Amino acid sequence: MNPGDRVRVERGARTYEGVLLPSSTDDNLVVKLEGGYNVGVDRAAADVEVLEPDVYDVGNGDEDEASSEVEFDDDLPTIALISTGGTIASTVDYRTGAVTAQFDAEDVLRAVPDLAGRANYRGRVVANILSENMEPSIWRDLAEAVHEEIAAGADGVVVMHGTDTMQYSAAALAFALETPVPIVFTGSQRSADRPSSDNVMNAVCAVEAAKSDCAEVLVCMHASESDDVCALHRGTRVRKNHTSRRDAFETVGAKPLGEVDYETGEVTFRRDHRERGESDLAIAPDLEDEVELLKFTPGMDPALLDVVEGKAGLVLEGTGLGHVHTDLIPRIEALVDDGTTVVMTSQCLEGRVCDRVYDTGRDLLDAGVIEAGDTLPGTATVKLMWALANADDGAERSAAGGRNAGRFDDVEEAMGTSLAGELQERSVPWE
Repeated sequence: MNPGDRVRVERGARTYEGVLLPSSTDDNLVVKLEGGYNVGVDRAAADVEVLEPDVYDVGNGDEDEASSEVEFDDDLPTIALISTGGTIASTVDYRTGAVTAQFDAEDVLRAVPDLAGRANYRGRVVANILSENMEPSIWRDLAEAVHEEIAAGADGVVVMHGTDTMQYSAAALAFALETPVPIVFTGSQRSADRPSSDNVMNAVCAVEAAKSDCAEVLVCMHASESDDVCALHRGTRVRKNHTSRRDAFETVGAKPLGEVDYETGEVTFRRDHRERGESDLAIAPDLEDEVELLKFTPGMDPALLDVVEGKAGLVLEGTGLGHVHTDLIPRIEALVDDGTTVVMTSQCLEGRVCDRVYDTGRDLLDAGVIEAGDTLPGTATVKLMWALANADDGAERSAAGGRNAGRFDDVEEAMGTSLAGELQERSVPWE
C-alpha cells in the first residue's frame, strides 16, 4: 500500500473509498474521497484494501514541468489568459493532499482541453495566490499586464481569479482601464478534482465572452446550478452572494448584462454595453491604499472610528438610506476636517442612499459626507481608492490618455459620476 493507490478503508461501521494520500504521521491514514474531501483515519483501528495501485503518480514535486505546445491558427482570435491563482487554477497536490493553486496559464490549457480550437492563447501569470490574499498592489500589476496584452494585439482577455474577491478585482480593472476589447474574469467554486467542478464550463464560456463585442470588464460564472448557461455580470455591479453554490454570483438590482450558451458558445446581451473598438486603450492604475470599509451596526463602539484616523478615505455602510447613530456624526465630521474623505453607502442590497430625507442624513451631509448613490459598498471602496489617486491631477492624467482620470475637479465629483456602470441614475428594477 502506497500513496497514490485507490483504497477501501473500513473503521468500525464506516467505509471510505478514495485515493491514499501521504500522511504527516505514521498513526493516521489520509484518504481523498470521490467528492473531493479528505478524511483521516486511525491506522491501527482500520482495515485497508488496495483496490487499484498507482492511480496517481505521487512524485516529490521536483520534477521538471512538461512543456506545452500550442499551435497558432491565423483564422482564430487571440485571447490572453492571465492567472492570479484561486480554485480554477488549482489542483490536488497528492504529496500533501491539499488543494493548491499551482497552475500557470499553460497548465490551465492542459487541464481544460475544451478550450482547444476556440482561440489562440497567450498565457501569463501575474500572481499565484488565494483570492483572500489579494491586495491593491496586485490590482495595479494586473491592470498593467492586461494593458500590455491588449497593446500587443490580444482580441480579448480572460483573467483566472479566486471567487472570494473577484468582484473587487473586476471593479479595480474597470476603473483603471479603458479597453477596446472584452476583459472577462472567471473562476470556479469547486476544484477540478471534484465531480461537480464548474471550472471547465466557466473557462469555456469566459473565452467565448472574451471573443464577443462587449468591450467592458465582465464576470463570467454559472447562471444556475445546471451546466447550460453562464451569466455575464458587469464587473462593478456584481456580488458573490453564496459561499459554495456554483451560481454564487449575482448582478445586484438587475438581471445579468448577458449570458453564454455553453453548448453553442453563443453570447447574447440584454442591455446596452460598450462595443468592441468603441474606445481607445488607456490606463490609469494608481490607487490610494489607505482606504477602509466600515459597516455600522447598532451599538457600534465609536472608538472604531479612531482606528481610521489619518486614513485617506473611509467608506461607511450605513443603514437604510445611509444613516449611522447620531452620536457618531461629530466624530465623522472631525475625520473629514482632518482630511479623510468619507463616503456613505447602504447595507441594503438594493436601492440608493439619500441623506436628504431625515435629519440624521442632513447632519451627515453637513459633516462633509459624500453620497455614493447605489454604488455597492465594495465597489465604492475600490472606486474611492482610484478617485483619491487620480481625480484631482487632471493635466498629467489627461496627457496619459486615461478615459476617466483628469475628468474631474475633485474626488466628490468623481464619486458622483458613473465611470464604469457602477452608479445608476435611478434605482428601479431593470429588464
